[in-house]
Amino acid sequence: MRNRGLQAKLRQISKKLSDIMEHDSDEKVMVFTDNRALQELCAQINSLLLDRQKIKADYRKKEISYKKMLSNISHDIKTPLTVILGYLEMMRLADAENEELRKVEAKAGQVMELIDRFFTLAKLEAGDMDIEIGTINVSELCRESMLGYYDILQGKDFTVELSIPEKDIFAQGEARALDRILNNLISNAVRYGGDGNYIGLVLRESGAYVYIDITDRGRGIGKEFARNVFDRLYTLEDSRNREIQGNGLGLTIAKNLALQLGGDILLESEPCVKTTFTVKLKKAAG
Repeated sequence: MRNRGLQAKLRQISKKLSDIMEHDSDEKVMVFTDNRALQELCAQINSLLLDRQKIKADYRKKEISYKKMLSNISHDIKTPLTVILGYLEMMRLADAENEELRKVEAKAGQVMELIDRFFTLAKLEAGDMDIEIGTINVSELCRESMLGYYDILQGKDFTVELSIPEKDIFAQGEARALDRILNNLISNAVRYGGDGNYIGLVLRESGAYVYIDITDRGRGIGKEFARNVFDRLYTLEDSRNREIQGNGLGLTIAKNLALQLGGDILLESEPCVKTTFTVKLKKAAG
C-alpha cells in the first residue's frame, strides 16, 4: 500500500512538471505528503524552476535591450547615409554621363534600403511601431498594390491573374502595414518566382477571416526550407535560386506585421508547380 501511494505521488509530480514545461508557466510543484524524501524532492524541483524563471526573465530583458539598441543603431546609420545619398544625387545631376557615380549611388541606395528594413524590423520586435488597428478596405489595397507593379510585370512579360470580388471586403488591420506586407510578398514573387512568368492574387473570405493568396509558378520552396523562410536573415537563394541574392528581411517583416495585425502569413509550395503565400486577417465586425 505504501509503495502504491508513493508511486501515485511521483506520477502526480511528473504530470505537474510536464504541464509546467508544456505551457511554459511559472507554477511550482505542490504535493501534500508526510514523506520527507518527497518533500525534499519537491523543494529541489521548485528551486530549479525558480532558477529557470529568473533565467527567462533575464533573457527577456536582454532581448528587449538588444532590440532597442539595434533600432537606435539603425537610426544613427540611416541619418548620415541620407546626407550621403543627397550629395551623390547632386553630383550625378552635375555629371549625368558618369557611369561609376551612377553605380555608387545605386549601391548606396541598396544599403539605405537594407538599413531601412533593419530599422523597421528592430522597431517591430522592440514594440516601438505605432500600428492602430481599424477597419480597412482589403479589396482596394490589393488592387493598388498590384497596380504599383504593373510596369515591372509587363516588362517581364508576366501573366497576371486577379480574383477580387466585386463587393468590397473589409478586415481588421492598418492600411500602411497591409500595403507593406503585400509589397513584400509581390516583390518576393517577382524576384524569386520570375522563371514561371506568372503571378496571381486571390482575395477571399472564409468564416471569421479574410485571405489574400499571392501565387507564383517559379522553382518553389522545398519542405526542408519552408519552415525557415520567415526567419530573420534567412535568404531564399538556397531554397529557390542560388544565383539570386536577398537580404532575408522582407518576409520576416511581413510576418511580424501580420502577427501584429492579429493575423498571420501561411506558406504552401509545390516545387516547380506553384508557391502561395497567404495573408490571413480577421474579418471586420459588422
